[in-house]
Amino acid sequence: MNKIFKTAAILCSVLLLPFSAFATNGDNLIGIGPISRAMGGVGIAAPQDAISATFANPAAMCFTGCCDESQFDFAATLFSPTISGKVTIGGDFKPSTLDPKYAGFDPGSYENDADKKTYMVPAFGFTTGINEKLRFGLAAYGITGLGVDHSDSELSQGTIAADNTQLMILKVAPTLAYEVTGNLSIGAAIHVVNSTLDLTQGSSAAYGYGVQLGALYHKDSMHYGLTYLSPIAADHKNVFDLDQDGSVDDFELEAPQQLGLGIAYEPNESFLVEFNSKWINWSDASGYDDLDWDDQIVVAIGVEFKPIDSLSLRLGYNYAESQIDSHKNFSGGSTVNIQGKQVNTYGAETLRIIGFPAAVEQHVTVGLGYQVTPAVTVNLGYMHAFEESVTSTGTTPFGNEVEIEYEVSEDALDFSISWIF
Repeated sequence: MNKIFKTAAILCSVLLLPFSAFATNGDNLIGIGPISRAMGGVGIAAPQDAISATFANPAAMCFTGCCDESQFDFAATLFSPTISGKVTIGGDFKPSTLDPKYAGFDPGSYENDADKKTYMVPAFGFTTGINEKLRFGLAAYGITGLGVDHSDSELSQGTIAADNTQLMILKVAPTLAYEVTGNLSIGAAIHVVNSTLDLTQGSSAAYGYGVQLGALYHKDSMHYGLTYLSPIAADHKNVFDLDQDGSVDDFELEAPQQLGLGIAYEPNESFLVEFNSKWINWSDASGYDDLDWDDQIVVAIGVEFKPIDSLSLRLGYNYAESQIDSHKNFSGGSTVNIQGKQVNTYGAETLRIIGFPAAVEQHVTVGLGYQVTPAVTVNLGYMHAFEESVTSTGTTPFGNEVEIEYEVSEDALDFSISWIF
């Protein structure tokens, strides 16, 4: 047992190493681990491994396939977004006639395809029994990421407020689950997050704390899950000069509260279908409310079929309407209040649209699992998020008409190995 906890500590340290940006439901991954992700991100009612048991619903550790044993899972996601940004300025007036430094506001089209990169997002989960009723779990994973790199491009010539942005949130979640009856379990997890934000003017790290509660009830072939995640605030110090007064300001960014429901139908050991719905409260989360993000309702469905005992085939679909509003007719010469600072509206709009590209809505997923031995299973998954775009229109600080837009699509490969002991 000591070896397991030492391994967990090492993997926690690895997870605190920096990786870069990704996004799916807002800036959250649709799920953790290739089993959940290959099934559209489901897992609230019937998680299939230690990672999704601690992430999707802490009560589920009592009813996963490893309940009579201990289980350790290691997973990795290779995430590859495709992002482009564009600013189109109309009119005849050229601000560079006033000062050459304003050349980025001259009429014309400024665009860039962000550097194509593949990012590795690691995760691990561990669960074991304390006694016949009580189980302990520990998971660590990258759950949130967002950002883009337009440095050394047409967009970096003063046209946008920040040409290189990055947000990443890493989470460690110790969890307890208790089997109340043979049909009902409850659980709770403490979420400790390490959040890092970079808006071109320097990276700032912050810690935050929250709690996740869950319940799971199953009878015969039906499973019902309920989970709630509290908001988790992180105050990033000296990260960006919001009002351009020469001093770098703080920026609070709060992971939003979430409420999730799940229903699963499992008539036999060879077939499982699960439906999940989540409410993500972006509109009341500090920082995201300044970006004018709307709440999201996430709908996911996943299917698992076992043609033979050792092979699992999985399919899934995940949908959430984009949380980013398109603004029309904004005045680029005015200001907006962002966390007590008066921020130029045009700069705020370019940061909101191009600096935080997170508008994908539809995801399709597929995967498989193969039981190599009675104790070891390997899982693979693939996700594609279809291309979406967001456009805002208004004026530059000099009064020229302007259109700000970006496009984004995503692909991801997932791998995990599970060990029951």
